[in-house]
Amino acid sequence: MSSPCEVAARQAAGAPLGFFERYLTLWVFLCIVAGTLLGLYAPAVAQGVGALEIAQVNLPVGVLIWVMIVPMLMKIDFGALHELYQQKAGMGITLFVNWAVKPFSMALLGWLFIEQVFAPWLPAGEIDSYMAGLILLGAAPCTAMVFVWSNLCGGNANFTLTQVALNDLVMIFAFAPIVALLLGVSSIPVPWDTLLLSVAMYIVVPLAIAQFIRARLLRRGAAAFQTALAKIGPFSIVALLATLVLLFSFQGEAIVEQPLIILMLAVPILLQTLFIAGLGYWLNRRFRVRHDIAGPSTMIGASNFFELAVAVAIVLYGFDSGAALATVVGVLIEVPVMLWLVRTVNRSRAWYERGLSHN
Repeated sequence: MSSPCEVAARQAAGAPLGFFERYLTLWVFLCIVAGTLLGLYAPAVAQGVGALEIAQVNLPVGVLIWVMIVPMLMKIDFGALHELYQQKAGMGITLFVNWAVKPFSMALLGWLFIEQVFAPWLPAGEIDSYMAGLILLGAAPCTAMVFVWSNLCGGNANFTLTQVALNDLVMIFAFAPIVALLLGVSSIPVPWDTLLLSVAMYIVVPLAIAQFIRARLLRRGAAAFQTALAKIGPFSIVALLATLVLLFSFQGEAIVEQPLIILMLAVPILLQTLFIAGLGYWLNRRFRVRHDIAGPSTMIGASNFFELAVAVAIVLYGFDSGAALATVVGVLIEVPVMLWLVRTVNRSRAWYERGLSHN
């Protein structure tokens, strides 16, 4: 099994993918099915795992996310961070798309499809709850999974870390006001312990672990460091698949019992993902941003901080609410669509770079 960075390298070079990588979307689908069946036929097991949490942050999912991102965080060289000033255009595009466009476009698409087009087929009492779930997704740009997507599309590791850290800082101050504004209320209770603990769990702690391991390995030489990366790289994808099984086991019964509602909720989420990805990628090309910066800059907006969105939806509206269901549908849509977007970014690299030379 190849590591994610090897996958990206082979894609960029046009080399054929291995069996596992070629059918990665299939493995994702099978894990989603397995998680749903686990939640449906062994709900006690799913509920037991789901109860292992602190401040609404599920600990097993948190550990798996560490396994996903630590190999990628090990590649970060803090000595090269000064070079990011040269990529201020990519960072500016990230902030613009994530905070000036994404929450509001999600609210608009939700209003159009949930409150207008699909309203006759949805439970009237749950429409506001569905809208809340969509808004929570739109107001939370990705924090953890973006490391996976960035690595798969050959993104710059230093830029990815910096944009995530900056978005987390903005999120602390902007998340609650934006959600409150879009929900039309004067204030909204946000579980700050959930937000701050998530930042610590998904950035601070794994980064410290990764840099400690990096320093120890580099003492043995660059060859030992690269060998270790090649050995632990496959665990990133395995952890991703295991995370999917867990997340979908938590909502297995709701997914099976409400397939039509799932499809209707999926429409605005899918359109939002494609719109935000397309806008981010186009803006990066328009402003002549390097491809290895444009990839993560695009992916962070297209992907969602679904851990936070799910947690806040449960806190505000309840585990069985329409808001919680909408955020889980976001996970259902995100993984296969993001895999397709990664493939698109990799395949379009030659087209993208032609635009840089002609502008």
